[in-house]
Amino acid sequence: MTKKHEGIINGAIAYLLWGFLPIYWKLLDHVPPGEVLSHRIFWSFWFMLILLIIGKRLSAFKSSFRQMAENPKVMFALLAVSILITVNWLIFIWAVHVGKIVETSLGYYINPLISIVLGVFVLKEKLLRSHVIAFILALMGVLFLTFSYGQFPWVSFSLALSFGLYGLIKKVLPFDSSIGLTLETMAVMPIALIYIIIIFIKGDHVAFLGDMATNMLVISSGAATALPLLFFAKGVQKVPLYLMGFLQYIAPTIMLIIGIFLYHEPFGTTQLVSFTFIWGALLIVSLSTIKWSALSSSKQPDKIA
Repeated sequence: MTKKHEGIINGAIAYLLWGFLPIYWKLLDHVPPGEVLSHRIFWSFWFMLILLIIGKRLSAFKSSFRQMAENPKVMFALLAVSILITVNWLIFIWAVHVGKIVETSLGYYINPLISIVLGVFVLKEKLLRSHVIAFILALMGVLFLTFSYGQFPWVSFSLALSFGLYGLIKKVLPFDSSIGLTLETMAVMPIALIYIIIIFIKGDHVAFLGDMATNMLVISSGAATALPLLFFAKGVQKVPLYLMGFLQYIAPTIMLIIGIFLYHEPFGTTQLVSFTFIWGALLIVSLSTIKWSALSSSKQPDKIA
């Protein structure tokens, strides 16, 4: 098996796991979203720390921690991404909890377009003509959905924006994905732990009340969070970025199918028209990215074996 094929498999597994993640959170539907989020943060940190110990990367983690502590810019960026991913997780868990899986899928379809906007306005990247056309199509889809329902799809937009900003700020962080996630969860873990202790004292908690299935799901939320990221990290190193861009549509497509056919969320003409505009926008962006990648490759001199 070539490195490219191995990368595609790892990337596909990552996005498949992300796509089916709503089913996992639905199994915790009886647990309040805030409690689920707190346990997700708490157990994710310890799961990642154990993985670093098993992988003999604890010294690298300590080195990264010192690097962060000595650099205020890096520390501020880490705190920012920790808050953004926490907000993203909370919105996602809450949306699944209240039956808005279709809206979450829309958010992750919009995410690549949000990332392009952030790249243009924040990183001063060049805006291609295809991007302009894609933005117009996506905007038409969002506006159609907004005016049809008389309500802006804030769940979708919040997920896309929070994750887009998360990816943008992570560009300045000098950590790989596993150490980065460990540091990010560590930054907000004390707050999560305080919240868990408070609801335990008040008796408002649902987890650890004797239901073994709930307890195992809560504890395993750390693995459910970390495993897709680890597969993604392995995949992204071995495949072209444009190909990874195509694979990323696996997750929202699975979410959409799950929302419609498994949990019977409404998906009528209004949603179909809106999604069609956005799918068209993504197709244009994807094709232009492939064309740009092919041109870039053709301009590079051949390497001598």
